[in-house]
Amino acid sequence: MSYKMAIVALLLSIATPVFAQMNIEITGVGQSLYPIAVMRFKDENKLPTSVTEIIRQDLARSGYFKNTENGNAVESDEGTPNYKSWAARGADALVVGSVVQTGNAQFEIHYKLFDVRKSLSLGGLNLNSSADNLRSAAHKIADDIIFKLLGERGVFSTRLSYVIKDGKRYRLVISDADGQNIRNAMNSGEPIISPSWSPDGKKVAYVSFEDRKPVIYVHELATGRRISLSNQKGNNSAPAWSPDGKKLAISLSKDGNTQIYGINADGTGLHRLTRGNTIDTEPQYSADGRYIYFTSDRGGNPQIYRMSADGEQAEGVKRVTFKQGFVTSPRISPDGKYLAYIANIGGAYRLYILNLATGDAQALTDGSSDESPSFAANGRYVLYSTKVGGKRVLAAVSVDGNSKQVLSIPGSDVRQPSWGPFMD
Repeated sequence: MSYKMAIVALLLSIATPVFAQMNIEITGVGQSLYPIAVMRFKDENKLPTSVTEIIRQDLARSGYFKNTENGNAVESDEGTPNYKSWAARGADALVVGSVVQTGNAQFEIHYKLFDVRKSLSLGGLNLNSSADNLRSAAHKIADDIIFKLLGERGVFSTRLSYVIKDGKRYRLVISDADGQNIRNAMNSGEPIISPSWSPDGKKVAYVSFEDRKPVIYVHELATGRRISLSNQKGNNSAPAWSPDGKKLAISLSKDGNTQIYGINADGTGLHRLTRGNTIDTEPQYSADGRYIYFTSDRGGNPQIYRMSADGEQAEGVKRVTFKQGFVTSPRISPDGKYLAYIANIGGAYRLYILNLATGDAQALTDGSSDESPSFAANGRYVLYSTKVGGKRVLAAVSVDGNSKQVLSIPGSDVRQPSWGPFMD
């Protein structure tokens, strides 16, 4: 089999389930957790997967909730619950539900949410699901609970992309936001780096070394089709989507030192955006698409700078980071208020977050090998890669630093995470 044919065969592996189990360790959650009782859904023993357990785990990982019921007791989802009784049991909110089988491997899942403190029904959802999509249904219920109780969108229905290194093989995979339900998108004997989700969540751009040099691809997840977005002379790296998904900012060394370029999402319209004599790389669009943040050593050491999305000749370049002497990997929060980055502190590479309005910066971790930060779609968490026990793992931390999770696959090296957008 030729090398090209091998790549085609590997691409056909898209949508292939990967049975590696990701372990999740939650630490450092806040002290004021919202007590919630998620009762076992009536007749969920008909399901191959426990919807109740997935909802409980999602809420626990959010860093906002404490499950007060963890057993198999079932509460009716008909009528009004005894609010005084549930208050006495320490629950401020109550979740009840039931399952009805409607066909071969087809189910209706009903759930209701009650505010125990206010003795108030908050409504619920009725979802139709196949046996293969039960995790998705459970994530939607958890997101609905988050929205109804906290007034913000949950991210349990979003997805992650990251690279698993097994021996000498690299796999770009897609998973649920909890790291479960892992599916292959791309396998290669050469490194895969810098995955970046399109704003509609349908494509991922990444850099592959399968042609023995870094080339940027845009990969359509549903079909496995992909295009070579940029295969210029030298390095092609660091793809970042514009908020409207019509173009990307990329880093190229085709003219000598690495500079930032813009390119249409179909690979046309390449044009240069920076004109520095040093290295400009790692571009990231601002939330409104007006600016591009990027890493440059034009001041002597790597720092984060900002320019117009039309290029540095339009409005000049503004330095953004000043607190540390070595700063890389800029990522802008979805609301445009925060900048996450990696700073080198005495040889330790550590995740920081900067309030762009006040200039206040704080470390979110005490790690030494953090890299590749990526905001959740609701801006509440930052996903990144770090080292635990000599292996690369994924970790997520809330933007206040209080809630931390480590997602690891035993025996595997996991890196290059990217958190996908909302899908609706």
